Amino acid sequence: MNNALKSNQQMTKWVMHSKQTRKTQTRLKEKAYLNFKLISQAVFITTVLSTASGAFAHEEDDSHANHHVTTQKIKTSSAGYNLPQVNLVRADGKTVSLPDELNDGRPVIMNFIYTTCKATCPLSSQIFSQLQRKLGNEREKVHMVSISIDPEQDTPTRLTDYAFKYNAGTQWQLYTGTIEASLATQRAFDVYRGDKMNHVPVTLLRAAKGKQWLRIDGFASADDVLQQYRTLIAAQ
Repeated sequence: MNNALKSNQQMTKWVMHSKQTRKTQTRLKEKAYLNFKLISQAVFITTVLSTASGAFAHEEDDSHANHHVTTQKIKTSSAGYNLPQVNLVRADGKTVSLPDELNDGRPVIMNFIYTTCKATCPLSSQIFSQLQRKLGNEREKVHMVSISIDPEQDTPTRLTDYAFKYNAGTQWQLYTGTIEASLATQRAFDVYRGDKMNHVPVTLLRAAKGKQWLRIDGFASADDVLQQYRTLIAAQ
């Protein structure tokens, strides 16, 4: 009798323990599911906000760029510039003669930049980046040139990073050098303004060695530059 009673008591305790265990497991599963759901929602919201923020920033940059390009007045003129006999340093670290680089048999499209610039240069470089895309396979026949007006800061390594930022192709080369060489080049092309902070957007095009340069003062769009380039080539 006592054994049977003990057995029933043990069975009852086991059943109660099993029920309690199942309840605990159920609560743990529910809690785990709730945590998973909350984490998933947080990840989703973060992803959406990040994507929206990136898209907005890109849209804002494009809008800002287009605003400047479309509202800035541009002026075109022809000029004959005497190339200074100076050496510059390409982004690949090679010291080269500026006249040799500009007279290598290709049409030239050139501007002046510096890598820490926050206003003029990013937009000018963005236009160059768009231009090379619009040129397509034709771009390999063109020599796109960007010359630093801040050679003290713009080392070849910095120029390489800058070129990568704007997806510069092999036809688009960036140059630095000594202060003297940079100043001589800026003065030769009448872009020197006394201080890099006074830098203004200028694009220079030339169809071939010995030809006149076409000068564009202001932010010309990539389409405008492309049209001017093709007009120059057709007129040869």
